[in-house]
Amino acid sequence: MRLAWLVLLTAGVCPAATTATWELHSYQDFLRGRMSGLSITRDGRLILGPRVETVFSSDQAQVWSLAQAPDGSTYLGTGNRGRLIKVAADGKGNVIWSADQPAIFALAIDRAGVVYAGTSPDGKIYRIENGRATEYFSPNERYIWALAIGPDNALYAATGQQGKIYRITAANQGAVYYETGQAHVTALAFDNQGRLLAGSEPNGILYRIPTLNSGTPAKAFVLYDSNLPEIRSIAPMPDGTIYVAALGGSVARRASTTTSTSSTGVILTAPSTSITVTDASADSSNAQAGLGITPRPGASAPAPSSISAPAATVEVTGVERSALYKISADNTVETLFTSKDENIYDILAESTGTLALVTDAQGRVYRLDPRGDRSHEATLIAQTNESDATRLASSPRGILLAAGNVGKLLRLDNANQAPPTPSSQAWFESPVHDSGTVARWGHLTITGDAGGVAIKTRTGNSARPDNTWSDWALALPTIASPNARFIQWRAEFSANVTASAIDGVTIAYLPQNSAPTVRSVTVSASAAKAATSTSTNTNAAFSITVTDIGDATTAAGTQSTTFSRPAGQPLQVSWQADDPEADKLIYSLFFRSEDQRDWTLLRSDLTENTFSIDGDTFADGRYFFRIVASDRLSNPIDQAKISELSSAPVSIDNTPPEVKASAPRKNATTLEIDVDVEDRASSLKRAEYSIDARPWQPVEAADGVTDSPRERFLIRIPNFPGGDHMVVIRVNDAAGNAGFAKVMIKQ
Repeated sequence: MRLAWLVLLTAGVCPAATTATWELHSYQDFLRGRMSGLSITRDGRLILGPRVETVFSSDQAQVWSLAQAPDGSTYLGTGNRGRLIKVAADGKGNVIWSADQPAIFALAIDRAGVVYAGTSPDGKIYRIENGRATEYFSPNERYIWALAIGPDNALYAATGQQGKIYRITAANQGAVYYETGQAHVTALAFDNQGRLLAGSEPNGILYRIPTLNSGTPAKAFVLYDSNLPEIRSIAPMPDGTIYVAALGGSVARRASTTTSTSSTGVILTAPSTSITVTDASADSSNAQAGLGITPRPGASAPAPSSISAPAATVEVTGVERSALYKISADNTVETLFTSKDENIYDILAESTGTLALVTDAQGRVYRLDPRGDRSHEATLIAQTNESDATRLASSPRGILLAAGNVGKLLRLDNANQAPPTPSSQAWFESPVHDSGTVARWGHLTITGDAGGVAIKTRTGNSARPDNTWSDWALALPTIASPNARFIQWRAEFSANVTASAIDGVTIAYLPQNSAPTVRSVTVSASAAKAATSTSTNTNAAFSITVTDIGDATTAAGTQSTTFSRPAGQPLQVSWQADDPEADKLIYSLFFRSEDQRDWTLLRSDLTENTFSIDGDTFADGRYFFRIVASDRLSNPIDQAKISELSSAPVSIDNTPPEVKASAPRKNATTLEIDVDVEDRASSLKRAEYSIDARPWQPVEAADGVTDSPRERFLIRIPNFPGGDHMVVIRVNDAAGNAGFAKVMIKQ
């Protein structure tokens, strides 16, 4: 307490405490949140969006494929029981066919309304007309990934694992149309000149393949070789422009291996990912993965059966997961959209000339206009909060979206019209903000037209909101939620006020101040005479350091904390300290001798991390040094924190040992000398003697160990020669001070 009082006593003028703010005000900021019934404009505004309705909900795990018939009905290809479902325009749906394979990944409908369905993993194509299904063609391939009706009314099929495209003109009349050399052909479409467009995996190549009058392909041309492994979707436009979605950049390329076990479950190798389905005898809840969709955490997959299993995948950070490309009629390529966080699963060319795309991040649907100056800026028109959204299609009432877990058909009502039909439950939840420590909340400020918007907050001390968090509480203008480390806000839009918009939200708060930490204290004597294991003194610097975990180390390689200084040589005390909030720190230096209880202030208001002391002001003895760090320069006195750390004991010894030698005794040819040595400040470390200035010879204390301030030594020199000689005795203490005695031998 006395030490803290001394620190505060020396305080100068304190600036006001700094209030922190957390702001969300941009497009990217709002993308980090969750929402329903809202849109995020490319200018970074939260507005009411189209109503997301569930048109039809099935009992299937996934909807893999989606196709619309001329009569306005929609067909859904599902997994993992391979059902083909017809959904009428009024939303009523029924299963019209059950395949003998787990999944229907591809659908196509010809001009007469005849449906073609491709099944996997034993790839076959079926023709469904008037509710009756017949096997149409078997290409002897594992997977049917895509089907397309050509201008010549032939059916084209994209397959894997051999990357072949088949052209089928009638039942059981088909042949290989083109071999890509890739593992999978993942997407098919026809451009404005009737040329086949095909996307592949694992090299992400887009092919253009003209068809000759004979129905055979002409020379293929690579329109684009993406740096992403899978071409996922192709959208040709009437003016010759082609839009292409590619994905898979976050997953390492895989090599496939073949294994075989017995089970009802089947794991399929989809381009750039794994797909899990089961056959008709397995429960649909086992299907937890999709084409290009990673299984949900904790999902259980059935055991594999005759599988082509991918090797382990590795996440690669800092690269694009997906991209949207624009390929102009002159074959030039422009990248319109990229994401390091989301996979684009489908794109839709709308009648207005805009593009819609759906991603795996909570089933988001984006729109961009590729014709304007801001073609690279996408608007998030809806977030369906569906993790397995897979396909898009147009309808008179809006965009249709296929989703999974469980398989359903959604519609963004009037998504192509303005103004949109408002949602009756439109809300936005911000990401969780970490203030770093418990914070005192201030005001919440909204920019924009907040009429009809209710803003609420909740707080807690766990990183993710759980039942320990506070309940949602209205927050305008003052936040009523309790002080805590984490905070989240929620905006609820009224459906009756369509003009409501949020441009930004700012929350002011004062974090609880955290104490600084003194990491280490070092006491050193530059050019000191350090005690070493050699027979001579050194002039190297000697220091002792103590850390905040209690470790003490010495720079001279000895465990002694004792050192001496040449006359006039200063002592240096240095330290390391930091603050969790990066506050500016100021220091006070204290000391005390071993026989003192109270600390004495040496210097206050130190801003540097080192201080030199006149060593001559310290007499021989043991001393302690203490550093007190304070963050009072960045905080008011009543909130300032201090931290302190004391050095290890430092023994200062500038006095050499006193060496007293007895008269020599000679017994026959052996010479004996008794030596008594005493040091006032430290222990003795080494004794040695020299005869006639010859090399030093070590000698130990009479009790066997030289380790006390007072020791007796017996020097015994056998075969001592006759005549006059000089014996010099040298004894070093722990600080390196040397005491001497000289004995003259006359014979």
